[in-house]
Amino acid sequence: MDTPIILTLCVLLLLAYVFDITSAKTRIPSVILLLVLGYVVRQITTSFKTDIPDLSPVLPLLGTVGLILIVLEGSLELHLNKEKLPFAMKSSLMALLPMLLISFLLGHAFYYFSEGDYQAGLANAIPFAVISSAIAIPTASILASKDREFITYESSFSDIFGVIFFNFITLNDNIGTGSFGFFFMEILVILVVSFVATAALAFLLGNIKHHVKFVPIILIVVLIYVVSKIYHLPALIFILLFGLFLGNLDELKGYAVIHRLKPDILKNEVKKFKELTMEIAFLIRALFFLVFGYLIESREMFNSDTIIWALCIVAGIFLMRFIFLRLLKFTIDPLIYIAPRGLITILLFLSLPVQYNISLVNRSLIIQVILLTALVMMIGMITYRKEKRSTAIHTDNHTVVSSSFDSDGDRIELETPES
Repeated sequence: MDTPIILTLCVLLLLAYVFDITSAKTRIPSVILLLVLGYVVRQITTSFKTDIPDLSPVLPLLGTVGLILIVLEGSLELHLNKEKLPFAMKSSLMALLPMLLISFLLGHAFYYFSEGDYQAGLANAIPFAVISSAIAIPTASILASKDREFITYESSFSDIFGVIFFNFITLNDNIGTGSFGFFFMEILVILVVSFVATAALAFLLGNIKHHVKFVPIILIVVLIYVVSKIYHLPALIFILLFGLFLGNLDELKGYAVIHRLKPDILKNEVKKFKELTMEIAFLIRALFFLVFGYLIESREMFNSDTIIWALCIVAGIFLMRFIFLRLLKFTIDPLIYIAPRGLITILLFLSLPVQYNISLVNRSLIIQVILLTALVMMIGMITYRKEKRSTAIHTDNHTVVSSSFDSDGDRIELETPES
């Protein structure tokens, strides 16, 4: 039995890799293909009456590890300096404001149409309001560099804000002044933990001489996240700050304390660490969506009792996105299409305390919203075209050299004879 399972896993993950490297050409987000592949495998195993153990308990585990690695991967890619600080602040507002508005509006609708109280309605609404960085960041790889950077900032902040808001609502039975005071104390504690842990991990990264050094660092990061989560601390803040610190060493060289970490040596180690993080993140992400696709049942996808709710929620998501992109003066196309729900939505839904469960929000509604937002994103990516603009013309030895730049900022020079 072990041999067929190993063969199947190898083939599925190799297909996931093919989907990943061809998505830039096909414009189909790899996550959609992974979900379809997982679903097809389920149909095949059912047809052949293959005995497969229940994979439901595996999903939260893969999701948690995947979330950590994906936020870490995204934060390592971000370059933060004084010039980019306003852009980062606007991106964080784009993550926060629509999330809050969607949560409260949808929470009120759940409260009005279901048997739960308002707090239960709000707790159930938050998973639908959070953008999934696990889907958004890989999809944004085909976009122009500035749009790609925006999606990385926005989706990473959305995950963090969503988890913090969800924990605040579900862990406080009575929300009052004391709850807010305790909440700000938790933020302060995690900032202190982040500062100490980041310094310690950076020191280890630059000083471990053993040939195995990156896996222990990743394990310590996961350990700190899990321990912080046990004490209800917003642990994703630590992941984001750790990644931003390592990814922006050049910006921090002016500080005396940074020289003690040997930044020139550390920079080379960070490059290797980043590559390993990306590869492990790909593996966990692929497994998560394959398992999720495998667990999808046809009756859940086509559940007529929830499809109207799903369509209304998705319409509201993209309407809010259009409004706030316009208000904050971001480019509408193609950013409006990239608002997928996915890994973080599933994790928050599975984390709902029993007392907050309402019949209106179930697996069918979650699956339908995830699939619909993914389809909208796929359509947007298929129709997306990078713009090219001419920026300069100069002559040199009877030749006109027209310098053009695509939307990534890559220079293209075309020479034509001077007339």
